[in-house]
Amino acid sequence: MSEPPSAADLVAQLKTNSFFLGLSDDVLRELADQALWRSYDPGEMVFLEGEPALGLYVLHTGWLKIVKISADGREQVLRFLEPGEAFNALALFADRPNSATAIALEPVGVWLLRREAVVRLLRQTPDFAERLLESMAGHLVSLVRLVEDLSLRPVTGRLARLILTQSEGDVLIRPRWYTQAELAAQLGTVPDVIQRALNGLSGSGVIAVERGRILILDRVALEKAAA
Repeated sequence: MSEPPSAADLVAQLKTNSFFLGLSDDVLRELADQALWRSYDPGEMVFLEGEPALGLYVLHTGWLKIVKISADGREQVLRFLEPGEAFNALALFADRPNSATAIALEPVGVWLLRREAVVRLLRQTPDFAERLLESMAGHLVSLVRLVEDLSLRPVTGRLARLILTQSEGDVLIRPRWYTQAELAAQLGTVPDVIQRALNGLSGSGVIAVERGRILILDRVALEKAAA
């Protein structure tokens, strides 16, 4: 963005986030006044695993990914994040380093809500703390499912399940950054294997792969592949 948004812009965004529902305008303005604005280019790290956790982030513009990176540089994508999402809530409950790395997938603008400010709000507003805990529980369930997929499903099954869960209707839109390399990192494999899985489903008439999207042609067969 050419110039950073204002604190009022952040307040407006917080009002639409489920974490902050029910908080007064005064409380939201106090958070916004203490927030830090940061912008990143594609490929830049928003935060790095092992570094001190600074607080709760709110993604204002762009997409980013949360990943674990192995010693040889291989990535396992844990989550893709879209504008409006808050992330790194674990830092608020445990004074420990970041447990993963956040990387910008396109030009990204984020707000950093300082840890001390949000922790103070947690102590003052039990409903806010409860919503954050519910969100963390949801992410834990997602991680358990990821482990299940990686350990129990073949790549074609993982791909089929991803298409089913992430499509709207019978269409999965793929942003420009959502390359086969990113898809492979999400599914715990390599691009060549993903290409073979896509070709197999496409050749069987289950899906159609087009530029920027995947179409579901036979939902029953896709659900069978994902089972």
